[in-house]
Amino acid sequence: MAGKVEIRRAALRDALIQHAQTRITADGLKNLRARDLAKDAGCALGAIYNVFGDLNDLVLAVNARTLKRLGAAVAQSLADAPQDATQQLIVMSHAYHRFAAENFNTWRALFDIERPRGEAAHGWYLHEMGQLFAYIDAPLSVIFPQHTAEIRALLTKALFSSVHGIVLLGLDEGSVGVPAAHLEEMIALILGHLAT
Repeated sequence: MAGKVEIRRAALRDALIQHAQTRITADGLKNLRARDLAKDAGCALGAIYNVFGDLNDLVLAVNARTLKRLGAAVAQSLADAPQDATQQLIVMSHAYHRFAAENFNTWRALFDIERPRGEAAHGWYLHEMGQLFAYIDAPLSVIFPQHTAEIRALLTKALFSSVHGIVLLGLDEGSVGVPAAHLEEMIALILGHLAT
């Protein structure tokens, strides 16, 4: 049975994650400050670092929630998707685009968090990304039955990177050449030509 200290620590951890998520949603990752979070949570600044090693660890906890929500959105999109494998890829990509547009700041935080060069991603992050990649791999195995699992894994990551790049550039208002109004059409054009 957990003691009072562990219960308070867990409650503070959850509160900090929620406050960080709220602030990232409203103001973006670059504006996240530990002092603001301490004020939001009603705790001392040092208490944050008793629960999380640093602010990046707290952002990673927010990102874990975001990745789960993203995975759920992609899975939900497949519930009513056509049986055609290419159309499934298009449906998933559109779900990815909509999630990014509707959750722009938290979605950007997935990729904007700073990590020391050469440091491997956390295991939970790789696991959640692996879940997303599994959704992509399933239709690719139908489209390209001749490919090995290793080749499909590379193709999966290439497709994800391509769609992510189109979405990122299209949602970045400062970019040129990727009109936001035509993002889903552009994605569908690329994926539609995949098997031809």
